Amino acid sequence: MQLKFTKMHALGNDFLVARGAETPSGGVIRALADRHTGVGFDQLLWLSEPDGTGVDVFYRIYNADGGEVEQCGNGARCIARYIAGDSADNERVWRLGFPGGVVNAQLMTDGNIAVEMAVPSFEPADLPFTTAERAATYTVNAGGTAVEFAAVSMGNPHAVIRVDDVTTAPVAHLGPLLEGHECFPNRANIGFMQVVGPAHIRLRVFERGVGETSACGTGACAAVAAGRQAGLLDEEVTVALPGGELRVRWPGEGAPVWLIGEAVRAFDGVVAI
Repeated sequence: MQLKFTKMHALGNDFLVARGAETPSGGVIRALADRHTGVGFDQLLWLSEPDGTGVDVFYRIYNADGGEVEQCGNGARCIARYIAGDSADNERVWRLGFPGGVVNAQLMTDGNIAVEMAVPSFEPADLPFTTAERAATYTVNAGGTAVEFAAVSMGNPHAVIRVDDVTTAPVAHLGPLLEGHECFPNRANIGFMQVVGPAHIRLRVFERGVGETSACGTGACAAVAAGRQAGLLDEEVTVALPGGELRVRWPGEGAPVWLIGEAVRAFDGVVAI
């Protein structure tokens, strides 16, 4: 079988975008994701026709390990760019359906894409996160180290750790330990956040099922939400990631998050599966 695809990226967080009625198996996804023998990507964005609920496209997301995940902010922006094609209409709102609901997206006059993400939830059951009760931060033992973090759901689970300097943060060590920690029944994305100022943070993310990525959209949203809840950040924040910068705007609890950044179409291809 020949699969037509488009390779896209957002700040280097890369995706294979394809369409079809039936998603590939986990084994096929892992083979395609291999950067030496396949196409190579962090996530597969699998598109299908709208189901009559007023959306422009329906999508599902699969990590490089073949597992389906709930949401991806960078992926949503790439899907918006993909379906918009060469359109420069920055008045239109594109509606992107996924198993958890609908994402609204708009093209910006500067060429970036803005997507309205979920309302952040700090309720442990929404991640899910195993704890007795909700708290501002939690501390768990990870490989003999006591680690303090905020727990946030952006439709997918995130832990946000404050660090003095992301350059020296133990991402490779603590990332996998916390990703699969028993307190996260469905695993979690682990963010390491350095607060530079009220409108600027630096961030590295160890992504569930992928490892450290050059950028993570929902991770950026979760970090800003956690920083806002702690009284450290303004309503609009620039998030500097290894792959570049995103802008995150969040008025506060109960409101959705807007994520703004680039989405780039790299090339089209065909692969045998």
